[in-house]
Order: sequence, then structure tokens, then C-alpha cells
Amino acid sequence: MGTIVNHRDFRPKPPTTSSVSQPPPSPSTSSSSSTSRTDTVVGTHEFKINGYSLAKGMGVGKFVASDTFAVGGYAWAVYFYPDGKSGEDNAAYVSLFVALASEGTDVRALFELTLLDQSGRDNHKVHSHFNRMMDAGPYTLKYRGSMGYKRFFKRSLLETSDYLKDDCLIIHCCVGVVKTQTEGPKIYSIAVPPPDIGQHFGKLLESGKNTDVTFEVEGEIFSAHKLVLAARSPVFRAQLFGPMKDQNSQCIKVEEMTAPVFKHTD
Repeated sequence: MGTIVNHRDFRPKPPTTSSVSQPPPSPSTSSSSSTSRTDTVVGTHEFKINGYSLAKGMGVGKFVASDTFAVGGYAWAVYFYPDGKSGEDNAAYVSLFVALASEGTDVRALFELTLLDQSGRDNHKVHSHFNRMMDAGPYTLKYRGSMGYKRFFKRSLLETSDYLKDDCLIIHCCVGVVKTQTEGPKIYSIAVPPPDIGQHFGKLLESGKNTDVTFEVEGEIFSAHKLVLAARSPVFRAQLFGPMKDQNSQCIKVEEMTAPVFKHTD
């Protein structure tokens, strides 16, 4: 005889809790951003040297200095060497440098030194590092570090040129201080005022400024503000701004209430 099979015996049993694989938790993510910004702070100084012929002969490596001037939060000075900075040139050239006069951390800077043409033809002698900064980048200077030219101008040519007039030289110096700062997202905070708006409304009422409605109580007149009344009372809202508003709402007469009670009613 055939065997009777109960088909329910072949139904797949649901897996136990321990055998069910759980999906991995989603990793939490966060993101942020910042920007590095590099700018150049530029400043100029004019250095006038009167009595050039008297400065000659002071010796190789010796200089006359300008007053210090500030650029980018640092002090700078122009050094002019009438007999040159290097002994190997035998005083054949004048030297011109701009030096850092501030103590502290390293400073990255660019410069331009110009000897002004005093003939009026604007044929100035310009040596600029700004135009060549892409080649090697700015200079990095420490205290009393300098940047400039040992052989700025041959002295024999200088003394017969239009750059020297009435025994005077005019030097224009331009310094650019390179500064880098990193900027993150700006966070703005707004101070939440204390919950004392009721006091503010009270002071507004006491001041009497911009009142636009009056109440007559026992012959005494009280001034008020329609908007405040409408915000505090549905009766006043209907009376002052509703479709059936009172056309004579500039002065409202209050019955069955004494003046002191009305005055101190919220």
C-alpha cells in the first residue's frame, strides 16, 4: 500500500534568530571643508638721499639707511651702499637693498627697487622681483635679512646720469609681504533675547510713542497701540481691524470700569 504523506512536513522551517544574517550597520559619515588663501600685502616708501657726494668714500659694506616703515605688520628699511656692499667690486657699483627690521618669525616677501629719473622723462631704473616671483617664489627673510642688488648701478654712470640731480638721489621701494591663512566654514551665532517682551511693551506704552488709539474712562484719557491691543484681545482685534470695525475707533469710551482698574489691566 502507498504511504500517506503529510505535505506540511515538507514546508521549509523558518530560520532561527541566531541563523539570520544581519546587514552591516551603515557607516556614519561626516564632511568638512577649508580653504587656504595666500595674498600679498603691498606697501611703498620713498627714500631721498641728499648729499650723495659726501656719502661717497664711507667704505665698502657701509650704508646709509632710510627710516623704518611698516608693511604687512613688519618693519622695513632701505639700505644704500655708496661704495658697494662687496669688496670684490672695488667700489665700482652702488648697492641697494631692502631689509627686514623686525624680530620674530620668518617673513616671505617680494620687492621692487626703483631709482627715479629726475629729468621728467620717467626713464626710471627699475629692478623688480614681482615680475620674477613665479621662477623661485618669494624670499624668506629673518631679522635683518635683506633682498636687493650688489651691483645695482655702476657708479661712474650714475654720477653722470639724470638720476642724480643737485647731489640728490630718490629711491622708491615697494615691498610685498606674503601671508597665508586657512579659512574654515563661518559659524554665526545670534544672541537670543531674554523672555521679557512684556516689559518692552510696557515701556512702549509708558513712552506714549506712536500711539494710534485712545480710551476714555471716567473722563480720563489713556493712549495705546492698536496692534498690541489686537494681539492681546480678540475683542479689540474685531473692534479695531475686523470687518465690522468701529469707524469711530480713534477714541473708545469704556463703561462700567474705573480709571485705576483700566490703567493696570493687562
